[in-house]
Amino acid sequence: MSAVKQAAQPTKYPHIVKVEGVCGGEAIIEGTRIAVWHIVGYYYKVGMSVEDMLGEWTYLKLAQIFSALAYYHDHKSEIDELRQANSYEQWQYEQLPHAA
Repeated sequence: MSAVKQAAQPTKYPHIVKVEGVCGGEAIIEGTRIAVWHIVGYYYKVGMSVEDMLGEWTYLKLAQIFSALAYYHDHKSEIDELRQANSYEQWQYEQLPHAA
């Protein structure tokens, strides 16, 4: 099996890139598969502090998390749409017709 390294498209935000084929090509923290919308969900919906996230994902740096949050505030509608599309509620809605 050969590893194919995909080129990251940089954004105006340090640590935030888009890589085709990784998390649907959406904004992620560089070098990870953690999408910006994940960070936003943990911070605003779950109520995790930045310190909690650093404790949970020890390979992340403070600047990466703050860069993800900054990206969110400048791209709020984009990230909110992704959060909704990837929510449990959306999954339930999509699966309901198949449950019968």
